[in-house]
Amino acid sequence: MKNITVIGAGTMGNGIAHVFAQNGFQVKLVDISEKALEKGVATITRNLDRLLSKEKISLETKESTLSNINCHTELTDGLSNADLVVEAATENVDLKKNIFQQIDELSPEKAILATNTSSISITQIAAVTSRPDKVIGMHFMNPVPIMKLIEVIRGYSTSDAVTKQIMELSETLGKVPVEVNDYPGFIANRILMPMINEAIYSLYEGVAGVYEIDTVMKLGMAHPMGPLQLADFIGLDVCLSILKVLFDGFGNPKYAPCPLLVNMVTAGKLGVKSGEGFYDYTASRKAETISKQFS
Repeated sequence: MKNITVIGAGTMGNGIAHVFAQNGFQVKLVDISEKALEKGVATITRNLDRLLSKEKISLETKESTLSNINCHTELTDGLSNADLVVEAATENVDLKKNIFQQIDELSPEKAILATNTSSISITQIAAVTSRPDKVIGMHFMNPVPIMKLIEVIRGYSTSDAVTKQIMELSETLGKVPVEVNDYPGFIANRILMPMINEAIYSLYEGVAGVYEIDTVMKLGMAHPMGPLQLADFIGLDVCLSILKVLFDGFGNPKYAPCPLLVNMVTAGKLGVKSGEGFYDYTASRKAETISKQFS
């Protein structure tokens, strides 16, 4: 397995492409937008420069990583010789189904199809393909080049052989893969999102302020960042989407998104990526972004 196709050049997609390319794989990065591809490669270059400045990689590694990445705006070109396709598009079930129908038709018969979804059913995605035994979840953590975990999610029909291959492949990337089964939110977000939602409810109900809630969790529970700060980093729209998946999947009121979260997303306050969430990230406030903690 040497030829990897990554669908989507956004935050997760360019991070996944970076990690595969740095480990010697030939990567085709695919996005419908040329601008998104340029931005994605620019992000990879900046992250490589940061690693180079800290002497964590050599100049040769930087150059070889970038040379291992080729960009495409057409799926046909990007999928022609893929051994593994990793989809990293927006967390929307209909969009992902549409993408998987296309990549199933255009990818070589041997190719494994993986999704980076953080909550959507692998079984549901696999059902629109002709190869459900070769569909699997590879939930990378953000920022991908830094975080060690890959949550490997087996769909109902995912074969033992494919699961074993993806577990071993994840280890070659220097990651720690953990195998889980296909239920709403898997493990990471089934545990994390209710905590974030409860923190938002605590703010909504006036129990404590943003700084106070995050400080309690950082200093009292040894979390590297507080739940509200983490929500800003993930994206409040993504948090809301995952909570909706959990609520729809289990039908339990404990997963119902807090009204404050719903209102903030409706108002466009999405966290770091929009410049404002529970914290202000605009230049005028000189707020420190979460990403600096991982640099």
